[in-house]
Amino acid sequence: MTVLIVAIFALAGLVVGSFLNVCIYRLPKHESIVWPGSHCTACDRPLAWFENIPVASWLALRGRCRTCGKRISAVYPLVELTTGVVFAGGVLIYGLSPLLFVRLAFACALIVLFVIDLQHRILPNAITFPGIAAGFAASLFLPPGWLSSLMGIVAGGGILFAIAEAYYRWRGVEGLGMGDVKMLAMIGAVLGWPLMLLTLVFASFAGSVVGVGMIASGRGGMQAALPFGTFLAIGALVAAIAGDPILTWYLAFYR
Repeated sequence: MTVLIVAIFALAGLVVGSFLNVCIYRLPKHESIVWPGSHCTACDRPLAWFENIPVASWLALRGRCRTCGKRISAVYPLVELTTGVVFAGGVLIYGLSPLLFVRLAFACALIVLFVIDLQHRILPNAITFPGIAAGFAASLFLPPGWLSSLMGIVAGGGILFAIAEAYYRWRGVEGLGMGDVKMLAMIGAVLGWPLMLLTLVFASFAGSVVGVGMIASGRGGMQAALPFGTFLAIGALVAAIAGDPILTWYLAFYR
């Protein structure tokens, strides 16, 4: 893989990351991601082209709107940088293959869901439902194969639904939202059932560690709501990158 190709994908990732920021801001508000064009969220002034350059514009403007002076969240350049790194890493891992573009689209969905769930505690159907359909459609021709994808959808959605229902009947309050159920089904559709289970284990462990840390530091109690979709996004990205070697290593203990 040449440095030029990796650089091209990194730059493409920065541009795509700029669009993901639009999705992150507008989807929770049920606004169009196409119209109107990019504008300051405080004064509504349309942004000039030089204010839309990923990362560089934020740095040049020192994180503020040049008209009203409203602070621009650091989330914007972080999303762009993350997407750029993911695109560069993706082409290094998968090469120029059809699977690369499926996994990059999947990673974009995970980035959007990660931030939206962290900020708003919701996981939009506009991402999860198309993700399930697209993941299964791709599996007809690419890994993990249609059967593993179908099992991932059914098991992924079914496991979390069963956990959520059991928790509700036991405690009388919702412990998991249906957004988490649909997100895990999407992960199962794209990665297949083995990596879906690995994602769930990783997300549950990470969520437990963070939850215990919050309780120990006094920042939250037993009833503190954690954005589980955020942990699922991290777990799915890890599973997509290193899931197969992790499973091979783990199963070796039982041979």
